[in-house]
Amino acid sequence: MSTNSTQLIKDEANGNSWLSLPGETEVTIHDCGIKPTVLETEADVGKAMLNELLDTAASKEGDINIALLGGRGAQQLHRLLGKLARSGERDELLARLNVFTQDALAPMSMGNCFSFVRDFERILGDEFFHKIKSFTPMRTDAADLEAGLVEYLQKLESLGGLDIFFIGHGPEENQASHLAYIKPYSGAQQHHVAGIIPISSSILEHHISKFKAGGSEVNAADEAECRAAQYILTLGPAAILQAKKVVQSVVDADSAPAKVKTYAKVLNTRLSDNKSEALQQLNENPGLWIRLHPNSKSFVLPNLGV
Repeated sequence: MSTNSTQLIKDEANGNSWLSLPGETEVTIHDCGIKPTVLETEADVGKAMLNELLDTAASKEGDINIALLGGRGAQQLHRLLGKLARSGERDELLARLNVFTQDALAPMSMGNCFSFVRDFERILGDEFFHKIKSFTPMRTDAADLEAGLVEYLQKLESLGGLDIFFIGHGPEENQASHLAYIKPYSGAQQHHVAGIIPISSSILEHHISKFKAGGSEVNAADEAECRAAQYILTLGPAAILQAKKVVQSVVDADSAPAKVKTYAKVLNTRLSDNKSEALQQLNENPGLWIRLHPNSKSFVLPNLGV
């Protein structure tokens, strides 16, 4: 990505702003499907996610660029990484990590307890952040949210894009779902690398409930500020599809039972061979974007019923 932000292209529709690069080639619609790996416990899912990181570290030299997953999905991975940071066992690996967040509610102070950054700090611990090469969150307190997002994207692109996109699966109405915070009918297309979209009550409630269920220490003032957020900053389909590997985890069907049906719909819905029809399917149900990635893993628990 050029360091000149004016070269970014912005598409706007129904209040959604999506950013892309000029000259990006369109992705061929090829449904790769999903083959979920069912593991017994959240701890097992965390170990499987860590093994994906270790495999990537062993297969390439130099920096490793990852997008951390917020909420319950990756908390066991984060606990393992925090333990490794405290033990000193994997300092060489940690020193190679450029860590990015993948979505956020805005505007909101970076110190808000409902910020993914605070949750990451709580579980990963100070040692982790001292030992990694860099940490780049989305700036939810920027005076100009779009300019802050552009700066974030410039750093990500300058480092070569993501080696691993750790991703979740969020429920939506009509058995649809979101990846990162790409909402149904938000107009996200395959060349959009990130977006700023209006917040919805369903996303807001899902965000707050998963923080509470995940053990975050919350307070009324921060919750009020969180509920006043107007936008979602999110990586887009291009960031997902261009990542070298996508590692999905879905572990909270007990506290978010709608995921049983919404994940099943993604698992069992094949994208149309007709490109325009496939793009409509993806707009209606953004959880389907993962089906286009040729190198994805999906780790789930038995409570998902697959």
